[in-house]
Amino acid sequence: MSRISGMSRTTITRGMAELDKDAKYSVKVRQDGGGRKYVEENHPDIIERIRAIIDDKTYGDPQRVISYTIESQRGIAKKLGEQGIKVNYTTIGKIIESMGYSKQANQKMMQAGEPHPDRNSQFEYINKTAADYIKAGIPVISVDTKKKENIGNFKNGGQEYRPKRQPRKVLDHDFPIAELGKIAPYGVYNVNKNIGFVNVGTSHDTSEFAVESISRWWETVGKHTYPDMKTLYITCDCGGSNGNRVRMWKYQLKQFANRTGLEIHISHFPPGTSKWNKVEHRLFCFISKNWQGKPLVDVQTAVDLIGATTTDTGLEVFCVRDDTDYELAKRVSDEEFASINIQKIPPFETWNYRISPN
Repeated sequence: MSRISGMSRTTITRGMAELDKDAKYSVKVRQDGGGRKYVEENHPDIIERIRAIIDDKTYGDPQRVISYTIESQRGIAKKLGEQGIKVNYTTIGKIIESMGYSKQANQKMMQAGEPHPDRNSQFEYINKTAADYIKAGIPVISVDTKKKENIGNFKNGGQEYRPKRQPRKVLDHDFPIAELGKIAPYGVYNVNKNIGFVNVGTSHDTSEFAVESISRWWETVGKHTYPDMKTLYITCDCGGSNGNRVRMWKYQLKQFANRTGLEIHISHFPPGTSKWNKVEHRLFCFISKNWQGKPLVDVQTAVDLIGATTTDTGLEVFCVRDDTDYELAKRVSDEEFASINIQKIPPFETWNYRISPN
């Protein structure tokens, strides 16, 4: 039988013994508890370890949930092996696919023109500083304004489940409706705790609105999550309402520091690199996925959809509405700007600075 079937002689012998005992057979052959344990059982933090390896080498459109990494499966397996975790590269492939990664073709995403010579060094500074602060238990937040959205019964990209042959009817044009207006969702993503906060503004996206959004996060989530904390680290883009050259942004941060007693450390991503801001990959893309196919007929609908956003990794989102009318083109006088207790941080002083309470 061994020569005919190619089966091991010991397996045939054991089968003959079971036949002699009149054993009852089922589809399942292996005994309960038999076989090697899944790597997730032996190492429950395997996903967090993999994410730590690929996080700085992750790319993709922030408005999509799919991302890609230039780190190979064998490279990840090798680095895990250095941490004492033995895992096959094929298993790595299954895990990173479940994390939302996929194989990607070339994509035109490189910055036009010459990138800033200090671009990579600033990335390394942000990554190291954020890691040090997280290790010390200091809150690290990534902030930005999401794309403005028209309010009304307009078509929203994507699909939703509805009864067969009953698609949702929307307007046949996308012209803004003046009386309904637009919304400007300002996002605050807490990297330490995987918690998002969105302040949905119905007015203008100004520096005053940006800092008010951060202030609302602190009053709603921050000070309860980090009681007695005296330091806050903010990462943000280089332009817009939170740009590194915007005097009103720094002046409003001074007001926030004075109100809360926090020392605020700010780092800006280099020009042309806003897609690498954590709030884009960890918060905004999931909000877009959650409300796809659903028209934002009014502001409250948008607030409800943002607040209902969740992920398999445990993302929790708080959302509030902000109907304050923020004035455009407000200026900061030289005297007011000189009153800011600001300390520039070398070697990239344009992008890194601290604002302390007066």
